Amino acid sequence: MVEKLGGDVFMKRILICLLAVVLVLSFIGCSNINTMKRIKDTNKIIWGTNAAFAPFEMRQGDKVIGIDAEIAQRIADKLGVELVVEDMEFEALMSALKSGKIDFIAAGFTVKPDRAEQVLFTDTYFTAVQVIIVMQDNEDIKGPDDLVGKRIGVQNATTGDFVASEIEGAQVERYNNGMEAVMDLKNGNIDAVIIDNLPAQLLAEKNPEVKILDEKPAENEEYALAVRKGDTELQKVINEVLKEMKESGEIEELVNKYSIGE
Repeated sequence: MVEKLGGDVFMKRILICLLAVVLVLSFIGCSNINTMKRIKDTNKIIWGTNAAFAPFEMRQGDKVIGIDAEIAQRIADKLGVELVVEDMEFEALMSALKSGKIDFIAAGFTVKPDRAEQVLFTDTYFTAVQVIIVMQDNEDIKGPDDLVGKRIGVQNATTGDFVASEIEGAQVERYNNGMEAVMDLKNGNIDAVIIDNLPAQLLAEKNPEVKILDEKPAENEEYALAVRKGDTELQKVINEVLKEMKESGEIEELVNKYSIGE
């Protein structure tokens, strides 16, 4: 009697596990179908970004321009639909994607294992590296080792945030964008800023009182776009666009175009 009961419990657990697998697979399939169907039915695709990360996305009047903006427009053109922009705080992007508020993320978005557990990444299209910005007259901070115990400014939830958080004794100050961090650096409220190299170059050009250090605080990182888990058809379309733009040299042209200003 005891053996039979144990067997029943074992079988029930197996059935529950199988049912869970079926439900997950069904959800993934439905997500893929529903996203593409809605894009076609509504004749629009919704791009989620944080338009405060030049040269990838930035405001010009009421428009969002930049490297990612042009990639996003190419995706919409390939699908034959209108591109709708949802500009929001960077840390809100993944929840907006998962909830269906947006269809894809293009925001200087670094491929990271913890993010890959929640979203589906496309192929990569740009290699970046984190750099350190300090005041021109700062002779105390020459590299990452000198950041121990310092006040470090970062854009919230970005790779710079993760890197700074790993520095021993660092007091990490989080901002909505890199410009806010640099302004606080100039005001003496923080000792350094950690941010991606291209945005750092533009910030340094506009703020000659600061400089970028040669020593890097982290390894290279890769940018990609992100879609919902299961949206493999949309992922395929985006990968096709990225492949075309990389092979034609257009991505490199956009980097050069926006890195010297619009």
